[in-house]
Amino acid sequence: MATLRDIRRRIKAVKNTRQITKAMKMVAAAKLRRAQGRMMELRPYADKMYEVIATLGRMGDMELHPLLAKRPRKTIELLVITSDRGLCGAFNTNVMKAATAFRNDMKSRGFEVSISTVGRKAVDFYRRRDIPVRNKWSGISGKIDFLNAKAIAANLTENFINETLDEVYILYSEFKSMIAQKPTVKRLLPLAGDTEPGAEPVPTVDVIFEPSPAVIYERLIPKAIEIEIFRALLESQTSEEAARMSAMENATKNASEMIQRLTLVANKVRQATITKELMDIVGGVEALK
Repeated sequence: MATLRDIRRRIKAVKNTRQITKAMKMVAAAKLRRAQGRMMELRPYADKMYEVIATLGRMGDMELHPLLAKRPRKTIELLVITSDRGLCGAFNTNVMKAATAFRNDMKSRGFEVSISTVGRKAVDFYRRRDIPVRNKWSGISGKIDFLNAKAIAANLTENFINETLDEVYILYSEFKSMIAQKPTVKRLLPLAGDTEPGAEPVPTVDVIFEPSPAVIYERLIPKAIEIEIFRALLESQTSEEAARMSAMENATKNASEMIQRLTLVANKVRQATITKELMDIVGGVEALK
């Protein structure tokens, strides 16, 4: 049985851990407010951009821009977005489970699947399994900028135009609420007028191209790719901070419960020690009689 000194030492260690998890929860809450604000500001713009591109894709000529071109699927790219750091519950695990399921499904259908990653956790996941990663971006978690999205978009669009990739999908954790983040797979390239299965249909409207379809496509379509990637990065960052805040809150509660249990054990050990000492004194007195 552990001594009273050992139990008190453990209580002190758990209290120190509780202070750390409580501080991490407060930091995550502050980061969450900033990230959620940026995400909520971008969502309406990104939704309207997608609606415009989908409408133009149906009304215009697909051959006017290479990012609209559809070709037989051979090589599919999956861009997986995770975090750079841990201590965020099942956030990264859920994303990687969805990535594995998507990759296995596509490979079972005869397609070649390449992987690109954002975040160190995805890189570590694939390195442990000896799965090659075509390209990776890390060190941007918590400090996402639109330039990051532009760099990722430039790499993906270049490989799509060169026909190295036939389709590009993006996998990220979509922020639903403080306690719910959903791994979401969305087709990024080619941009086309058709909607994804299960998505709400884009309303049909009459379109007047000014100055010309070619000029409009050249300006809007690359920007739409960048906006979609930027949105996914912000959604992922918000989900990460929400998951971390929830995980640290649970860890703090568990530490408090452990401290209560250890304190109860310490009191029992202390009482048992006092009782033993009293019995020794009584026994000594009786022996002297």
